[in-house]
Amino acid sequence: MAEFKLDGRMKVKTLKDTFKKTFGASLRVYKSATCKGAFADDNATLASIRAEGAKGGEIVVKGNMQVGNFEKKVAELYGIGVQVATPDDSKLADNSITLAAAGK
Repeated sequence: MAEFKLDGRMKVKTLKDTFKKTFGASLRVYKSATCKGAFADDNATLASIRAEGAKGGEIVVKGNMQVGNFEKKVAELYGIGVQVATPDDSKLADNSITLAAAGK
């Protein structure tokens, strides 16, 4: 099963590239947990854009995890917003499908 580890030392660009390579879906990373406003800088680490009070840490992202649960977990750990999108990044994936299904 496809999976990868995500931690605060990872750069935004690396996260997006790894996510795309592992699951086939696109990932949008925002500076705020609400996913409103600006996208995060590709060269920033997750720890450097982490919201004040967010604990950080490491998670293993697996293909059978639901889109909504993944987005919620990243918001809890880092205080930043992520949105899983279709492989061509034209629309957002349904929160109830798995990460593996989002890339198909």
